[in-house]
Amino acid sequence: MARKKTTDNKKAEIDPNVKGLRADVLEQPITDTLELNFMPYAMSVIMSRAIPEIDGFKPSHRKLLYTMYKMGLLTGGRTKSANIVGQTMRLNPHGDSAIYDTLVRLTKGYSALLAPFIDSKGNFGKVFSRDMAYAASRYTEAKLAPICAEIFREIDKETVDFMDNYDSTMKEPVLLPTTFPNVLVSANTGIAVGMASNICGFNLDEVCRTTIEYIGDNECDIAQTLKAPDFSTGGELIYNADELESIYTTGRGSIKVRAKWQYVKNGNLIEVTEIPYSTTAEAIIDKVAELVKANKLKEISDMRDETDLSGLKLTIELKRGVDPDKLMAKLFKRTPLMDSFSCNFNILIGGVPRVMGIREILEEWTAWRADCVKRRVFCEMQKKKDKLHLLRGLQKILLDIDKAIAIIRATEEEAEVVPNLMIGFGIDELQAEYVAEIRLRNINREYILKRTDETGQLENEIADLEDTLKSNRRINSIIIRELKDVSKKYGQERRTQIVYEDEIEEFDIEEHVEDYPVNIFMSREGYFKKITPLSLRMGGEQKYKESDGEFISFESQNKNELLIFTDKQQVYKARVRDFEDTKASNLGTYLPTALEMDEGENVIYLLDPNDYSGHIIFFFNNGKAARVELSGYMTKLNRKKLTGAYSDKSPVCTIMPLYEEKELAIFSSDGRVLIFNTSLMAPKSTRSTQGVQVISLKKNRVLEKAEPLDKTFITNQSRYRVRSIPAAGAILKPEDRGEEQLAITLENGIIEYEES
Repeated sequence: MARKKTTDNKKAEIDPNVKGLRADVLEQPITDTLELNFMPYAMSVIMSRAIPEIDGFKPSHRKLLYTMYKMGLLTGGRTKSANIVGQTMRLNPHGDSAIYDTLVRLTKGYSALLAPFIDSKGNFGKVFSRDMAYAASRYTEAKLAPICAEIFREIDKETVDFMDNYDSTMKEPVLLPTTFPNVLVSANTGIAVGMASNICGFNLDEVCRTTIEYIGDNECDIAQTLKAPDFSTGGELIYNADELESIYTTGRGSIKVRAKWQYVKNGNLIEVTEIPYSTTAEAIIDKVAELVKANKLKEISDMRDETDLSGLKLTIELKRGVDPDKLMAKLFKRTPLMDSFSCNFNILIGGVPRVMGIREILEEWTAWRADCVKRRVFCEMQKKKDKLHLLRGLQKILLDIDKAIAIIRATEEEAEVVPNLMIGFGIDELQAEYVAEIRLRNINREYILKRTDETGQLENEIADLEDTLKSNRRINSIIIRELKDVSKKYGQERRTQIVYEDEIEEFDIEEHVEDYPVNIFMSREGYFKKITPLSLRMGGEQKYKESDGEFISFESQNKNELLIFTDKQQVYKARVRDFEDTKASNLGTYLPTALEMDEGENVIYLLDPNDYSGHIIFFFNNGKAARVELSGYMTKLNRKKLTGAYSDKSPVCTIMPLYEEKELAIFSSDGRVLIFNTSLMAPKSTRSTQGVQVISLKKNRVLEKAEPLDKTFITNQSRYRVRSIPAAGAILKPEDRGEEQLAITLENGIIEYEES
């Protein structure tokens, strides 16, 4: 290198023979560069651009709406969107295009929000269309929607803090004092640096009722009132209790939403009128066209977009004899007509991003809203105290009006009027200024008595406000009353219909798959082979890694399913046809990789459940065994993984399918054996059951394995057989071990070995 390294941040020394290097270049560690340049940018994106705060708004939303509020667009008529964009640039310097994009998303015309904040006129595009462009800002008009009265309620009563705008020429609110949890009502998406936020919307009425229930009881069942997310585009939400529980608890999870459709018999048409929030009509049409072109959708003759002013409509023309229900089931599976919405409730709380569940969000919102109400009450109380203070000064004037007039008349200079009144009546400067400003026509006993009569009423009102500030119960009552008003004024019916999984009719929508017999092999390390009988006969010896070997083998069919059990109490579901036919000379497919298993997860058993009519028995090291119905692993939806496949209370040592009652032999680590009939074990429908105690074990002893009796070498079976469980078993005799002994004989000087 021509440039010498420096550690004191001074100018680097440059070799004069090397051209093109500047003499003023400074060396700086990459960590310092990231800290000084990248970190401020990342924090700015997180805190000032991409992540919403507890009021449910990003800074760009807040600046736009506040500008419209200051323009008088809450009660006035609409104005051109270009006017709004221009005024907003006083708070948001990111350019007119970005501001107008924000405005479009908040409008009623765009239909992205369940409760739009902007009443719009003109073409604002549609959230369900990728290609429907909105008109330029000079053509469209907008004003604030009535619900914004709840967003800005009493913002002028110090309910929230204000800060300087980017050039310190005006003030803007840090948050907006929403009277309802807008953070849960308005869908919001943001991508920051190293993190993101994706909040789905919930029905306004359900959110208000849930918040009221939560304020009354922090341990209430949220799912009873907050049924499921609600989307402005409608559709049907597939209700999955486990997924919703995850979303409500952790703030993360995924929900499936599918399109709403109807069959028009007269014309043999399917009309799709509502689609998932996370997709567009163009994406759906493109995917259907792709499948039709690939000859994977033979039932459709044509599909077109007939969206008009009345709303979305995608029309699908069917060929003669096509079952519309079966076709839609296929479309739901293979196109965005059914799509997933991934939730990530990442919200800025006090400038810190936090991923929270619904209960945590409600806790933060109610605490913040209570602070807003307290600030409003305190502001009202201070105004009344100031007024009371002035009236008490006026009350002193009442004692001698003539004296006040005389003081004013006798004062030669105007600047001395207020000081002379202060001296004459013992009042402060504010009170004296107030008295001095009274018009001449009002200096009479009647006027002064009317004003001073307000003193008692003000004292009572101030006392009531002070009591309110001290009482959390009264603050909560105010919040609840406002929530009820919002729900009554602006609550609407759910747009997204809830469909429970057990209500969905299942159809066999698979394409024709050739069915033929196969032989399944799995090694101890989890390598899988599917070999046809012909290839098996011609392939020779099975090939495995040097440290590996055959673990499981059985015959199956290409159309059958497989259950793959792992050491993490999970079972993966796969189809035999998902794997390519191979040869005995190949190592096979590594299942943990092919099935995208969790890190460190290993396969411990593989079986073909056929029609799920039998049972499966799990034997655990603690001497227990669980007999579980195979039907417990059957799912209506095409799920790839099931958790809680078996009990996690003790390590599993043997897994065994059971299609008919048989006798089993189990072996313990202290050399004992027990034989029993499986009829002694009652089947369980719960997969994670701990089972029943089969063998009584001594301390520090474990159950090692279990085998079908007919596959053991035990000859004296009656010695180990029991009629009830649990039992201790009997010590295994040498003759029942099945070990081959060699007898040595010497004949003609040659040693011969005979098995005995």
